[in-house]
Amino acid sequence: MRKLIYYISATLDGYIAGPDGQYDFLPFDGEEAAAILADFPETMPTPAREPFGVADRAAQRFDTVIMGRATYDPGLKLGWTSPYAHLRQYVVSRTLVSPDPAVTVVDDPVALVRELKEQDGLDIWLCGGGKLAADLRDEIDELIIKRHPIFIGSGIPLFDGPFTPTRFAPVGTRSFDSGFAITHFAKVLS
Repeated sequence: MRKLIYYISATLDGYIAGPDGQYDFLPFDGEEAAAILADFPETMPTPAREPFGVADRAAQRFDTVIMGRATYDPGLKLGWTSPYAHLRQYVVSRTLVSPDPAVTVVDDPVALVRELKEQDGLDIWLCGGGKLAADLRDEIDELIIKRHPIFIGSGIPLFDGPFTPTRFAPVGTRSFDSGFAITHFAKVLS
């Protein structure tokens, strides 16, 4: 069965973006970028794949991406109506009309994920954001958090929802000299 993986960058204080959705303060260079490009090439937006040298790289972990409207909008403002054309793309929104036939807009993320998990394929990437992650908390099987050694004080939290303790166990961490770390967690089944 396919898994829903919340693969996301976060700050030390647990934010995935600044108060206005900005994320350009999170560096993407050096050995950290090389590790991400090697292990998760499919997570690069389609327009960035050639410049980063992964245009011909096959998906290693994900063949489907789910994102909230606030995660989709920055690319849309750049004219990227299909930001991950190399993946099956879903945007969760109650108001958006899909501007591209390759992007499916849904309003029930839980039903979508349950349906996708029953299908054949690679895992499903929950790309963001915090509200959608909170809505899908019970469906998330694994977390892969790219933790940046940056503190921002406020912004969009990793999970933006009600108080609902959910246990995950660390599976492994890859640390870098810069303080950046990629930590993999699996849901603890009760």
